[in-house]
Amino acid sequence: MAAKVEIDGGIMEGGGQILRVSTALSCLLGTGLKISNIRAGRSSPGLRPQHLSGLQMLSDLCDGCLEGAKVGSTEIVFQPSRIQGGKHLADTKTAGSVCLLMQVSIPCVLFAASPSELLLKGGTNAEMAPQIDYTLQVFKPIAEKFGFQFDCNVKRRGYYPKGGGEVLLKVTPIKQLLPIDLMQRGNVTKLYGRAFVAGVLPYHLAKDMASAATRCLQREMGNMAVDIQVVKEPQDKAFGNGNGIIIFAETSTGCVLAGSALGKRGVPADKVGTEAAELLLKSLQHGGCVDEHLQDQIIIFMALANGHSRVRSGPVTLHTQTAIHFAEMLTKAKFTVNKSSEQEPGQESFTIECEGIGMTNPNF
Repeated sequence: MAAKVEIDGGIMEGGGQILRVSTALSCLLGTGLKISNIRAGRSSPGLRPQHLSGLQMLSDLCDGCLEGAKVGSTEIVFQPSRIQGGKHLADTKTAGSVCLLMQVSIPCVLFAASPSELLLKGGTNAEMAPQIDYTLQVFKPIAEKFGFQFDCNVKRRGYYPKGGGEVLLKVTPIKQLLPIDLMQRGNVTKLYGRAFVAGVLPYHLAKDMASAATRCLQREMGNMAVDIQVVKEPQDKAFGNGNGIIIFAETSTGCVLAGSALGKRGVPADKVGTEAAELLLKSLQHGGCVDEHLQDQIIIFMALANGHSRVRSGPVTLHTQTAIHFAEMLTKAKFTVNKSSEQEPGQESFTIECEGIGMTNPNF
């Protein structure tokens, strides 16, 4: 058997990002991995239920051999085989993010032998992860630029601490990923969003979040119209109690950036709404075409694409630097990051470029 690539899971961002990028690329390239010091940079090191369920699903997808994987493990060995596609289940049995399960699985099933149908269970609107609305409104349009589509049916939303959400993801394989060129942000043409409450929480919390966010945005955006949908989740479509808000800015060139926040016990609803608006305004200020949460998600697709990709972003996050490090290590793709030459006063944007490896689906 070929020697396994050894990965130190404690370097750079030292969290689940390393696990997701390296195991997805392992699955795609057929490269065996030994990952040690898993999540060494976190307060509770080792695999959490969300990471474990993602690993088990990947192993099922590629008929792989997974050793040492249990909650709390700080070292695993993974040997993939051929990516099959088909129906698979990943259940965190907690509020672990279904969106992070999507991040690790989508690149792999794009190069599967047949269409995939993944039932993902956990938290749909979780801390330290994209909300499912972000995945649908911000990540999905970028996926289409890379030349792939997916169908995502949110069957039930789930919130901290129990989760209980269900998302059905359907993906049809492709032959190759297209490179992307996102360098012109354009002007903001539309501001919209969604403020929600679920379970026993009162409707007025959603209204208060939306009102506070609207006031904050209009102070900075010259009274531009803001359309935030205020929602009380139907009982049969949500599990548990939760509240939060996500706001999107769409531009004249088709870019979508977002800011979001989740409610917490003891935090006033207007503060939650203002936090989301301020995060969006911060992303708009740097002049990039992607916000900081999309930035690291696209690295693996840039590495695999057939050609040269360019993306203008804000300051490059540690998550993105980590994704680049492991993408270069495992695929031999080459990335460069440079400060953008054309910037308006107050802006700080960068150009991320990559010469992709032109990964080809062997089943086409």
